[in-house]
Amino acid sequence: HVQLVESGGGSVEAGGSLRLACEASGSTPDNYCMAWFRQAPGKEREGIAALGMYGRTSYADFVKGRFTISKDNAKNTLYLQMDNLRPTDTAMYYCSADSREWLLIPRYDWWGQGTQVTVS
Repeated sequence: HVQLVESGGGSVEAGGSLRLACEASGSTPDNYCMAWFRQAPGKEREGIAALGMYGRTSYADFVKGRFTISKDNAKNTLYLQMDNLRPTDTAMYYCSADSREWLLIPRYDWWGQGTQVTVS
């Protein structure tokens, strides 16, 4: 079993930046795919950015050029740098992981509890 704990959410004004972190622990596979998703009230969960097992990245069109996904393998921590934030980015942000390459498809086995991002 893999545990994922997100941090770094908060409130920011439009145009500002936040950096989310997701620390993985437990029985992590040697190689696995990780991603960030978000869900706003009344909306479906949507994929934002993914980092595949061999370094392949995938981004949703609405965050390209503004968000950057990265990982520190030594710390088993996934990051999401979010710049030029918009009020439409307001949502609960979730980290996910799986030994399969789901990328932006929300079928991951492991999920964090989420961290709230509010942009005003």
